[in-house]
Amino acid sequence: MAAIDQGTNSIRLLVVEPGLPPTELARDMVITRLGKDVDRTGRLDPERLARTVEVLATFCRRARALGAERIRVGATSAVRDAENREAFVEAVRRYSGGPPEIITGEQEAGLSYLGGTQGLDPADGPFLVQDIGGGSTEFVVGTEPGRAEHAISTQMGSVRLTERHVRLDPPSRDELAAMANEATDTLIEVEAAVPVRHARTFVAVAGTATTMQAIALGLDRYDPDMIHRTTLTLADAERVLGDLAAMTDAERAAMVVMAPGRGDVIVAGAVVLVETMRSFGFDRALVSETDILDGLAFEMLDIR
Repeated sequence: MAAIDQGTNSIRLLVVEPGLPPTELARDMVITRLGKDVDRTGRLDPERLARTVEVLATFCRRARALGAERIRVGATSAVRDAENREAFVEAVRRYSGGPPEIITGEQEAGLSYLGGTQGLDPADGPFLVQDIGGGSTEFVVGTEPGRAEHAISTQMGSVRLTERHVRLDPPSRDELAAMANEATDTLIEVEAAVPVRHARTFVAVAGTATTMQAIALGLDRYDPDMIHRTTLTLADAERVLGDLAAMTDAERAAMVVMAPGRGDVIVAGAVVLVETMRSFGFDRALVSETDILDGLAFEMLDIR
């Protein structure tokens, strides 16, 4: 089976062979920024759409070459918010064999929780999972791994915040403060909707958190096995944020652990992560390489 996660910033593929545990055959990511300017225009950019469809086609061919009998495509914030999603939907039908699932914010949160908490010790619960995406950020609380109980999806993402507030390179103090203020205001709404302070373990999933941890660990290459289920302290997160904010886009892009296309938006994502830890009183985050993409696959395999 294959799962494709179509996000605002990236498109990702996971191919698995059913079993206990399932066998991972492929895991790929390409940043195409499908959601560029969607916050402002409400529409998918034709050039970004064309590039995304090109990668989608490649992913579907690879999945079938590996024997995938089903390809599940989940589309999140950018496609959810775009008026002109029909071309994307038709491309998914053509290459995957079926329509995409336009996943609601609540569904996205549940899938992120399923992927992010799978295999954790129930004794470490309750858990708070945060998934910082390009267009949205999800917060999910559950007592046990795999079973979300409270969730909220917010219109706060690394691409969205960058497009709203950043004009200078590197960002100015005022721009950083504007992003932090918007994050803080959003987190007040999150706390009113979700019992975040009941959680014992804070789990941070997706590219912002994993890249920040790679930097904090001083890795000389991006190594998921060295990052998965390791602890990022608040002090290290603050230090990494400060270092990234002082760099230009080009300097961030040149970092060996930075995925192509992430460098110009990671400061905004780092602001969200740091402000979350400060606001909710977490001095450490458990960083997970598994997230909504794995949740899409686990649902197909009926793994909870």
